[in-house]
Amino acid sequence: MPFNHFNIIKQEVLQRLQADLPAWMIYHDTSHTLDVLEQSERIAATENITDTEDLFLLKTAALYHDTGFINVYKGHEEVGCEIAVEMLGKYSFNDRHLDTVCGMIMATKLPQQPKNKLEQIIADADLDYLGRPDYYPKADALQKEFLREKMIATEADWIRLQISFLEGHRYFTATNKTLRLPLKNERIKELKALLQRH
Repeated sequence: MPFNHFNIIKQEVLQRLQADLPAWMIYHDTSHTLDVLEQSERIAATENITDTEDLFLLKTAALYHDTGFINVYKGHEEVGCEIAVEMLGKYSFNDRHLDTVCGMIMATKLPQQPKNKLEQIIADADLDYLGRPDYYPKADALQKEFLREKMIATEADWIRLQISFLEGHRYFTATNKTLRLPLKNERIKELKALLQRH
């Protein structure tokens, strides 16, 4: 495995995201990718993922999980897999490694349906902010993307969508169930109160 290539892969992905993502994409930007990478590492440590290969593949998938947004908004996960396979070919990734990375990228697709521990970790990392103090600024950025893509029309539409999404969402790892679920549940109550004022 090309473990020593991680920093090169990271630099390559981040440069491509900075160069090719549309300027209006203010939630799914490089800072989100770096956040998912950080949260993936944090959750993996707490979930006792110590295998070097597993950690390397998890971190690689975190970097690539939103690269598909370069080309499309809806269905970006499949495109992200294609980009990962194309770009990682030069780093001695075999088919099993690429399948593992693509499995994790697809595990971030909504509704999330992770099939193993690594996929659970990246799924939780991708939506980690739902149970964090910075939920509202992150959600505001996502709302602007949804408005741009005409996925919502009004503030009330957004609030209803968020309530439905938060109520339907679940964390998969014990780590995030403990650390993030309580605040996520508080967000649901706040949003329901907010909706009554619209």
